[in-house]
Amino acid sequence: MPNRSISKSVIKRLPIYLRILDQLIRREVEIISSKELSNESGFTAEQIRKDLAYFGAFGTRGSGYNTVFLREKIIKIIGLDSVTDTIVIGAGNLGTALTRYNLTKNPYVNVVAVFDKNPDLIGKKIHNIEVLPIEKSPEIIKKHGIKVCLISVPGDSAQEVADLVVEHGVKAILNFAPVKLSVPEGVHVHNADLTIELQSLIYYSSAEEERLTRLKKEMKDSHSSKSFTHE
Repeated sequence: MPNRSISKSVIKRLPIYLRILDQLIRREVEIISSKELSNESGFTAEQIRKDLAYFGAFGTRGSGYNTVFLREKIIKIIGLDSVTDTIVIGAGNLGTALTRYNLTKNPYVNVVAVFDKNPDLIGKKIHNIEVLPIEKSPEIIKKHGIKVCLISVPGDSAQEVADLVVEHGVKAILNFAPVKLSVPEGVHVHNADLTIELQSLIYYSSAEEERLTRLKKEMKDSHSSKSFTHE
């Protein structure tokens, strides 16, 4: 189990390394250097070596890392050596997509149940999982010892949902609602705001230099206009 002093940024990079190792193993790559991992991940080789060194010595100087060995170690560090049961709250389009993905593409997670408060969604099936009323979530959390929850509800309902699941034992939340959740100490929240991610990406999709030049000119013109008005 990772020491609490290890930063969240290190923990967030580990699944990226794991995904790369999964791909390398499928391509039958047996050994990879930190430089090659850097090329695959976008992180510097120094950063990768530093991240892994928090947990032990997994490579051989001059040779690199054995992909199968390193994958096994990262799986144990994260806690993926056994399948993690989780629940999804919110069975709209996003919640349905998240459930389907984790059921079919994520071997490390088992979606036990999906919940919603919308009567039109309750009873529908996502693969073989029936959407249940949210009132049943405490029962399922207790029965399966659920510690991880995905929240994909509207922003005005997210805090209420978080309070409910935390009260009954959930310790980790992946929040897709566009709000900041308030949770007790010891409960961890990762926010996945798709709107912000898309808006940030749009910045790079247009002519960056031209846009910045235009903004600087607009600011300069605005400043000149204010100075003239003041005089």
